[in-house]
Amino acid sequence: MSNFDKNFEAARLAMLAKQHSDIVKVTGEVVFCAEDDEDRLSGTSWTLEEDIFDQVTESGFKLHLIDLLDDFIAHRGQCNVLPKKKGLFASVVVI
Repeated sequence: MSNFDKNFEAARLAMLAKQHSDIVKVTGEVVFCAEDDEDRLSGTSWTLEEDIFDQVTESGFKLHLIDLLDDFIAHRGQCNVLPKKKGLFASVVVI
């Protein structure tokens, strides 16, 4: 029996978005992956529409998102839920 909480990821991302509301208004994406032999984050690649990468880093958003992605991969690994090794986190704002 899986203890996977379907709302865990969405709830944590919503909390992060609320905490960094100025950052999540920027369109961008983060491609992430984990090595085959463990359920931990091994790499990310960032593409942002606006030139705010320094703000993303200095505000703590980058570290918080990386920690969250690592938690999501570990949680999916513990519950054996796919996909768990790679993905795309995209932020698109429609006004």
